[in-house]
This record gives sequence, C-alpha cells and structure tokens, in this order.
Amino acid sequence: MHTRAESKPQVGVCTGLAWTEVGGDILPTEVSILKGKGNLILTGQLGDVMKESAKTGLSYIRSRSDKLGLDPQFYEKDDIHIHLPEGAIPKDGPSAGITMATAMVSALTETKVRNDIAMTGEITLRGRVLPIGGLKEKTLAAYREKIYTIILPKENERDVEDIEQEVRDKMQFIPVENMDEVLKYALVKE
Repeated sequence: MHTRAESKPQVGVCTGLAWTEVGGDILPTEVSILKGKGNLILTGQLGDVMKESAKTGLSYIRSRSDKLGLDPQFYEKDDIHIHLPEGAIPKDGPSAGITMATAMVSALTETKVRNDIAMTGEITLRGRVLPIGGLKEKTLAAYREKIYTIILPKENERDVEDIEQEVRDKMQFIPVENMDEVLKYALVKE
C-alpha cells in the first residue's frame, strides 16, 4: 500500500519524498493556518528531528516575511498546523524540511503548490538546502506515482547517476541550493 499524490494543485499541500525500510514513498504534507496565538502544531506521528525541521522552516519563513509578502507579526496571531497523513506510521529525519517550509509558505500566502512535483531536502535557518540520503528510493516512489519532476539538493545531483537509466530518462531533476529556488519551482504562478 502506497500513499497517493494529489490530483490537482492545492494551497498548503505539498508532496515530499521519504526513504523507508522497504524503499521509498511519497510524503503528502498538509498545512492549515488557524486563528490562534502563534502555536506550531505538528501531527502525524513525527519524530524529534522532523519536528525540529518544521521549527527551522518556520523560523526561516519568519526571517523572510517581508520578501514573502507576509505581515511580520503573522506568527503572533495565527497557529500553523502541519500534518503528515497516515498517522499510524512513524516519520522522522530532516529531509522533509523543504517540503514543510513550502507547504507553510503556500498556506500563509494562499498560493497553490504544483502537484506534479515532489521534493526532498533539509532546510537551514538561512534557507540553504542540504543533502539527503535515499535519493534512488525516493525517485522510484515519485516515478511510481507518475510524478516526474523532483526538486533535490544541489549536493545530491551526483546521486542521480545511481538511478536506473529507464527511470532517469523520464524524470526531470531540479537541483537547488536555497529555499528561494524551491519556491520558484514549486509554487503555481497565477
């Protein structure tokens, strides 16, 4: 049983990629903005490293609120709820950082995320995108779901050659170094 991809672009919904013990899987990530007091709510049985990635993504967004067109105090009056479905399955690791950050930016700016793209990468406070493991397995998961474009850390570009040629020929890999590039490719331009 594998997770299914979204059928159309949506606000606050982004497709990440996960390495699992049995290969790879897609990692749908949902974000809702709620009136509140600045809480970051994390559900879906996330491990400590993944929770830290969500907090890092939020701090990055806060530091870039001007550039993103957000009220600099957005985090004081809204709660941000991040949910990774299939809550019975534990999830951990830093590679969903850019996915959670993209879903948060999408929800906060009410901009849709492309559903024909998947991504993987760790995020830093300054928005740098750091390398991840399991690219081959993650690529096969995207391929299986007919998602043929993957945003990946520039430092993982060399790992693409480990992927079977037949799969590689159908895929487009977009290597990125920072979140500005991720958002440029992932968000739907209206």
